[in-house]
Amino acid sequence: MIISISGAGGFIGKALSRAFLNKGWTIKPIRRESFALPEAEFRKNNLEGCDVVINLAGANISNRWNAEYKKEILESRIQSTRKIVSSIRSCSEKPKLLISVSAVDIYDNLNTHDESSNSYACSFLGDVCRDWENEALSISADVRVVIPRMGLVLGKEGGAMKKMYPPFSIGFGAKIGKGDQWISFIHIKDLISAFIFIIENASLSGPVNMVSPYPVTNSEFSHTFGKVLKQPVFLTLPAFVLKFIYGEGAVVLLDGHKVLPAKLTQAGFLFSYPTITNALVNLFG
Repeated sequence: MIISISGAGGFIGKALSRAFLNKGWTIKPIRRESFALPEAEFRKNNLEGCDVVINLAGANISNRWNAEYKKEILESRIQSTRKIVSSIRSCSEKPKLLISVSAVDIYDNLNTHDESSNSYACSFLGDVCRDWENEALSISADVRVVIPRMGLVLGKEGGAMKKMYPPFSIGFGAKIGKGDQWISFIHIKDLISAFIFIIENASLSGPVNMVSPYPVTNSEFSHTFGKVLKQPVFLTLPAFVLKFIYGEGAVVLLDGHKVLPAKLTQAGFLFSYPTITNALVNLFG
């Protein structure tokens, strides 16, 4: 099995690469600078001969947003996906599968969602996710396409938890805003297992929610994290502070999405860390 991965140097990309190599699969990282190559060269260097292409590329959304950075968030996702899709179309032998990630931000914050939901967010991130997904799905007539809609990925080596651990570990953990916003999360090991499950199960296609079956509120998440670390959580981080720091980007922390992994569970996937307690105990207990 030969797998090309864009974003292979990131938190998730590194974890996936290690797991794939342990299975004896070959990894071809698609380096960021290669997206500037002419299509024929990009295709030859990165896609020809591959069985699977995984697209993780995209600018970090956990920064202060302004008009210029919002443009980067959108274009980094659309342009990389468009380049990959266009190059796959012209491959002499196309890969069997394109996995192009998205996020639970596509859904509104009012309802409970599985993959059958069409209650989408009327927001910047909702629009980004829809455009991002449509770029990948444009080749679904020729190649199996899976769109993992990922929630908060829990891991010690990167992502949000790497930033959250220091304050929580010394008793300065806090709920965010009212604390009633939903967090749909997944342990990094379950995320990796879900990617492998998708690769090995050809019946799965289209959007797949990559989240635990048991979402929690921000308040429940914060207090559970404090309990696991044996630290009190009595502080609240007010919304206005986050808006001052992140501008419009504060929505990433203040908004929430209650999402269920219907396709994975119906296909027989078993989560090793389905609850927030056993996920956090495994990582930090």
